[in-house]
Amino acid sequence: MLKHPTEERLSVLGLTGMAKALEEQRRQPDIAALGFEERFALLVDREATERDNKRLVTRLRFASLRQNAVVEAIDTKAPRGLDRALFQRLVAGEWIEQHNNLLIIGPTGVGKSWIGCALGHKACRDNRSVLYHRVPRLFDALALARGDGRHARLLKSLARVELLILDLGEVQSYVELGNQCQIRRGL
Repeated sequence: MLKHPTEERLSVLGLTGMAKALEEQRRQPDIAALGFEERFALLVDREATERDNKRLVTRLRFASLRQNAVVEAIDTKAPRGLDRALFQRLVAGEWIEQHNNLLIIGPTGVGKSWIGCALGHKACRDNRSVLYHRVPRLFDALALARGDGRHARLLKSLARVELLILDLGEVQSYVELGNQCQIRRGL
């Protein structure tokens, strides 16, 4: 099938979303019922959606989240001791805008890392910059950066993100909370 010159031109201009939408419109026989402005609005909406999706993929790639977790999948009824109202406020993300800290503590296996990654994923969807680091590896990277002269640049890049998630990983926790996972704000 030959490509239409307009479609090629849209692709050359970097408007791939519009080009795809134009091709889809050509395949739909009932699209002729819509007026020019309505069809054009569909093309523009598709381009905007494509660009938003590309930005989200880029933010998620930069964030390097350890797990593919989303806040919608978190079961607040599970026996972790999560306060549902507090969790909904955390999901809203105002604490990030206010530059507050968040500490998620609890015994191994209650989902601290998963909750952190879910909050990070939500922040990426909210157009915020996020970066996930496991603390032992971050310390190794900082020591290496100090040795090769990149220390200041690495610290600057860490300070630039809106949400920095630090996961202790296998580091021994000194806090025993039984079977509960607690979230503390404002540290």
